[in-house]
Amino acid sequence: MRDETSRAPERFSSEINAFIAYLQLERGLSVNTWQAYQRDIDQCADFLARRAPTSDWTSVQAADLTAWLHHLSAGVLKSSSLARKLTAVRVFFRYLVREQRRADDPTSLLMGAKRQRRLPGTLSGPEVERLLRAPTGGDAFALRDRAILEVFYASGLRVSELARLELSQIDLEQGYVRVFGKGSKERIVPLGRRAAEAVQVYLSAGRPHFVRSKKTGGQLFLSERGGALSRVMLWVLVKRYAQKAGITQTVKPHLLRHSFATHLLGGGADLRSIQEMLGHSNISTTEIYTSVSPDRLRDHHARFHPRNKAKGAP
Repeated sequence: MRDETSRAPERFSSEINAFIAYLQLERGLSVNTWQAYQRDIDQCADFLARRAPTSDWTSVQAADLTAWLHHLSAGVLKSSSLARKLTAVRVFFRYLVREQRRADDPTSLLMGAKRQRRLPGTLSGPEVERLLRAPTGGDAFALRDRAILEVFYASGLRVSELARLELSQIDLEQGYVRVFGKGSKERIVPLGRRAAEAVQVYLSAGRPHFVRSKKTGGQLFLSERGGALSRVMLWVLVKRYAQKAGITQTVKPHLLRHSFATHLLGGGADLRSIQEMLGHSNISTTEIYTSVSPDRLRDHHARFHPRNKAKGAP
């Protein structure tokens, strides 16, 4: 359902409402994703209404959208934020054209800020080991938190995916987890022996401590009150244990996802397999990890280039 706290002017809102419904029902986008689209398009609509009080989406021209982008550029927004907002408006106008609500797409003439591709941060192998050992003791909280960290690193899940993880999605005997990612796309990700063992111990000796008959559903990881752990709580847990492990850089759940991919690539995994495990729809998104392991590139050059093969290499 569309967020009714939106401030889009009334003459712009009906098309936005229909677009948000399309994102929810046909595209199956997550709440966070469609709400981000909504905020950006509402912001654009508010600017356009002030620029031309009688306009609506059918009369918007490229010059109007260029003025909006210039207005945003005058603020403190990063180029990545400008690029995201322009993407949202582009998708929206393509939808309007496809639905025959207007004949042309004014965004086709726009040149936006180029999004800078930042290399993802990563943890070293020793840092990961210290982090995974940080939850000490045998109480229910330690067992839960150890399992959470092991699953994060073993599977490369997004924090939202791990927060939603249910018991039915885990197959400890086969050693995999069934994940529903962006757009409700399903993928199968191996857990690995250590993560599977940590989850098994948590299920046997930890999770029963958190179960509350009236509140507990089928979620795998439970809070002290018996409900699902929130994304914020998972962030807090990861940060707390990173500090305990003596890791100086800022550690967020996504850093474990980056480390998962980088370490797999460094160990010889192929990019397509990593793409599948991460749930990336486009291989270009996964290719960024090839930039963070120069040692692997040098090793491959030494092993496979005919003028640089190490002695004994095949």
